[in-house]
Amino acid sequence: MQDMLVRLYDLPEPDLKETEQNGYQIRRAMAPDRREAVTWVEKHSGPFAAGECETAFSHTPISCFLATKGADIVGYACYDATAPDFFGPTRVQDSEQGKGLGRALLLRSLHALKEEGYGYAIIGGVGPAKFYEKCCGAMLISGSDPGIYKDFLGEMKKQ
Repeated sequence: MQDMLVRLYDLPEPDLKETEQNGYQIRRAMAPDRREAVTWVEKHSGPFAAGECETAFSHTPISCFLATKGADIVGYACYDATAPDFFGPTRVQDSEQGKGLGRALLLRSLHALKEEGYGYAIIGGVGPAKFYEKCCGAMLISGSDPGIYKDFLGEMKKQ
């Protein structure tokens, strides 16, 4: 899967009105959220993503955003986890997809990268490229497969 490049100086604003009206909140994770968030990520995205999520909690500010409904996590997005200036991993629970949560998590994370001084961001190893093209104008980076993931133990075990 290829990486994508995003121009952070040309981002749309996240529209959180609809998500909030439907009872969802998009917020930066807090230290007390760590165990529950990492457990949720491992259950829904696997152990490698959980490791990246743990790394996001080691940063100040924490580089993980959560989508919640009440006290329940329904999605997450991390950045600066695998490498500086990288977005991901991310996931929205299957039953909650199509409600704008993935877009909101993506844009909150990309705006955070912009606020931290980056001009561009990399979305690593994307699956649905059209989603990222539509949400933030991301462009595929030619020759980026497998990119920084070439020495990733999960990839090496597939070989």
